[in-house]
Amino acid sequence: MSEKAPVTQAIRCLRQQKVPFGEHLYAYEEKGGTAVSARELGVDEHCVIKTLIMEDEKKQPLVVLMHGDKEVSTKNLARLIGCKTIAPCAPEVANKHSGYLVGGTSPLGTKKTMPVYVQQSILDLPLIYLNGGKRGFLVSLAPQALASLLPVQLVDVMA
Repeated sequence: MSEKAPVTQAIRCLRQQKVPFGEHLYAYEEKGGTAVSARELGVDEHCVIKTLIMEDEKKQPLVVLMHGDKEVSTKNLARLIGCKTIAPCAPEVANKHSGYLVGGTSPLGTKKTMPVYVQQSILDLPLIYLNGGKRGFLVSLAPQALASLLPVQLVDVMA
């Protein structure tokens, strides 16, 4: 793709914090998820990190970062953080909290400041691919950089 990468809030955040990152555009497919982005970029889906906007029983939003090829155990997450329940937000609610469209949600530069829970095994990867704030656009960076960019809490909530 000869298209120029967009300058999103996520990109502004990375530049402001002087975090080295790569920009990766790909052909977005509706409901394709991390399987499509991994295929299009020729990378392991395990290294493509999905950004999930969820909420607790009080409708308080939170961000969960998980390997693209894994699922989140919302029951374990709720237990770990002392909530009754955790559930994914409806797309329009997630869009409102993050300021991004679902399918293009980045954990960086969100509209609302939310707690960020990161599957701890993500930090074992040499390089991760995160959504850059627009559908069809990922950024690659060292997973350890997440801690300098976000108030992360490491958890083990793989289902």
